[in-house]
Amino acid sequence: MRVYQGIEEFEKIDKAVVTTGTFDGVHIGHQCILNRLNELAKKVEGQSVLLTFFPHPRMVIHPDAEIQLINTIEEKTALLEAAGIEHLIVHPFTKSFSRLSSVEFVRDLLVNKIGTEHLVIGYDHHFGRNREGSFEHLMEFGPLYGFQVEEIPAQDIDEVNVSSTKIRKALLKGDVQAANEFLGHAFTISGKVVKGKQIGRKLGFPTANLELNDRYKLVPANGIYAVKVLFDGNTFNGMLNIGLRPTIDSSNAVSIEVNVFDFNHDIYGSHLQLQLIERIRDEQKFDSLDALKSAMASDKKKSLEILSNL
Repeated sequence: MRVYQGIEEFEKIDKAVVTTGTFDGVHIGHQCILNRLNELAKKVEGQSVLLTFFPHPRMVIHPDAEIQLINTIEEKTALLEAAGIEHLIVHPFTKSFSRLSSVEFVRDLLVNKIGTEHLVIGYDHHFGRNREGSFEHLMEFGPLYGFQVEEIPAQDIDEVNVSSTKIRKALLKGDVQAANEFLGHAFTISGKVVKGKQIGRKLGFPTANLELNDRYKLVPANGIYAVKVLFDGNTFNGMLNIGLRPTIDSSNAVSIEVNVFDFNHDIYGSHLQLQLIERIRDEQKFDSLDALKSAMASDKKKSLEILSNL
């Protein structure tokens, strides 16, 4: 897959089969659109093109809102590549860009810049200034600018009963099993390993403290999770704690710490990716470090049971 940081980097191509949108999560509803895009590109002997935006439009239009996204742009890019997209355009979303009319968006970007011959969109798709553009507008623009429009029927996406909003709500409740089902893949968290207080090491459960790459990345509900840990091309089992560490810390600062099983490497400064599989329990405050240590042993046992069934 070729990636372009802005539509200016893209050179117009013949038989471009295009879709556009934010695609946060690249969930199974999105995959209905992507599968049809690839199928149509193959049928007409064209190339698949996805136009997306960064920052997320809501981050620009509502800058004071607490926007939490399922994917970082790097995660989304990897998922779209795995989905078989041939060209990915990540166009900067700005206040001035948000004021493009629906006609300008179609004429200047989709037609003149990309060369769209076929456009595939999800139902109830809107675009342009104040989301003024609709499927009906595209049906009018198509004959005028020489492209065909295909809308994925509502029932095809409703059948999977999923949306990015529904996934975010599941994650904020800690229900990663439901979120993963909606996503069609495991929800991931990525970050750099930074030095912590090393209390886990004293308890016999050394943890890697993660500093997230992006402030807008959604962090699921506090608790203990069974996870897969990806490091240096290898995958390990582990358990993750998201929370305030109430037994050992009174700072009220949320930490993200993972205990990687059967692992003995110096990884400070390294990058880890965690795949969250199942939430084991709430975070809780224990009366003593011994009680905490006993709970962690139980958490590890439960995590291994869960992960061994994958």
